[in-house]
Amino acid sequence: MTSMELGERAFLQFGPNSKLSVISEFTIGQSVFDVPWTPGVSASLPDRDGLGPIFHRDSCLGCHEKNGRTFDPDGTRLISSLVRLGVGSGGNNAEANYGNQLQPNGVGGVSAEGNVILGYDTIVGNFGDGTGYTLRSPKIVFSGLNYGGLASDLKTSVRMTQQVIGLGLLESVSEDTILGFADPNDKDKNGISGRPNYIKDLSGSGKSLGRFGWKANAPSLKRQNSAAFLGDLGITNPMFPSQNCTSTQTQCNSATNGGSLEVSEAKVVAITKYMQLVAVPIRRKAYYGNILEGKRMFHWAGCANCHVPKMKTAPTASFQQLASQTIRPFTDLLLHDMGEGLADGKEDGEANGNEWRTAPLWGIGLLETVHGEARYLHDGRARTLMEAILWHGGEAEKSKNFVKNLNQDLRDYLIEYLESL
Repeated sequence: MTSMELGERAFLQFGPNSKLSVISEFTIGQSVFDVPWTPGVSASLPDRDGLGPIFHRDSCLGCHEKNGRTFDPDGTRLISSLVRLGVGSGGNNAEANYGNQLQPNGVGGVSAEGNVILGYDTIVGNFGDGTGYTLRSPKIVFSGLNYGGLASDLKTSVRMTQQVIGLGLLESVSEDTILGFADPNDKDKNGISGRPNYIKDLSGSGKSLGRFGWKANAPSLKRQNSAAFLGDLGITNPMFPSQNCTSTQTQCNSATNGGSLEVSEAKVVAITKYMQLVAVPIRRKAYYGNILEGKRMFHWAGCANCHVPKMKTAPTASFQQLASQTIRPFTDLLLHDMGEGLADGKEDGEANGNEWRTAPLWGIGLLETVHGEARYLHDGRARTLMEAILWHGGEAEKSKNFVKNLNQDLRDYLIEYLESL
C-alpha cells in the first residue's frame, strides 16, 4: 500500500502489488467517486440522477480534487469547504431552517440555502528569538439566506476536506490498538489525555468507535461515505434514506427526486472499496541530516504523544494487502483538547467543542505538490505548517511553546521533517 508516485497524482494511486481483481474494484469505485451526479430523474443518465435538491457539490471529486484537500480562494464563497450547523447547549441539534450543514447550491427551481465567506482577523506574535509571525483567525460571514434567519444559539464549524489516502489501512487498525493509546485521565501525567469518540449506531441500539473525520465522528468508511452522499450531494442511500430538506423548505420537499433510494448499496460498497484501496506516498529523504534533526525536535517537543508515528493493522482486513501491515500515519485516532484558539464550541458525538481527532500527517508534505499551494487545520486557516503548529493549544500548549523557543535553524529542520512525511 505504498506508492512511489510523488508528483501531482501522488494521492490517486492504488497499492503497486495489487491483483488485477483488486485494481478492477479500485477502478469501479473511482468512477463513482469522480463522475458528477445530475438532478431529478434523468432518462439519459438513470444511474447518476438524484443530486440535491440542495447540495454542496455534484461529485466527491468536486471537494476532493486529486484526492487532496480542495480549498476555496480567500474572499470567495465556500463551495469546497463546508459549514456544519448546530443549536442547543452543545450544538448537537439541527438548526430549524437549515439543518446540520449549510448548502450553497440547489437544483433548478430550488433555492440554495445561502452563502458563507470566511474573513480573517490578524494575530501577531514572536518566537523566542524575536522573529515575528502572523496568524489568521477566521470569522464566518453569512449572506443570501433564503429560508429565514439563523437560530440565536447557533454554533458553526468550518470543515475543509482532507486527503483521501491510506483510509483502508486506518480502518484496519484494531479497536484495541486505538484504545491502547487512550489516557483520558492522564495517568502518566504527561499532560496528554486522548480519548475515543463513540458514535451512536443508526439503529439507536449501541455505539461504535469513531475514527474518521475531523472529530472522529464516523466509525467506518461506509458510514462516512453514506453520510457524505446525503449531506454533501443530497443523495439518499440505504443508510440515510430521507432527503436532507428541513420542514420549512417547501421547494426542496416538493422537488422531483431520483427515486426512493438515489444511490444503490452496490455503489456505496464500490466507493468504499475505492477509498480503502488508495495507497500512501512513500516518505522522502528520511535519512537526510536536517530531517533527522527535525525528527528529534518532533519527539522532544512531544508531538509524537498524539501524532503516534507507528502502529500495526489487524491480521484480518477487507483486503489482504491491508492486513498485518506496519504503518506510519502519525495519528492516534483519538480526541484531544486543542484549546480555545481552535475550539468551535460544537459537540460531535461525544467530542466536545474543544476536541479534535489527531489528524494523520502522512502525505502532508505533498499537498503543495498536488495542489500548487496548501492549507492546514480543520478550517484551512493555517497557510503554512508552522502556522498550524502555532495554533495548537490545550494539551499541545507545551509542545507549541517548545517549538516557539527553538532557534530558526531548528524550526526549519522540524518543518523539513514534516514535509518529508
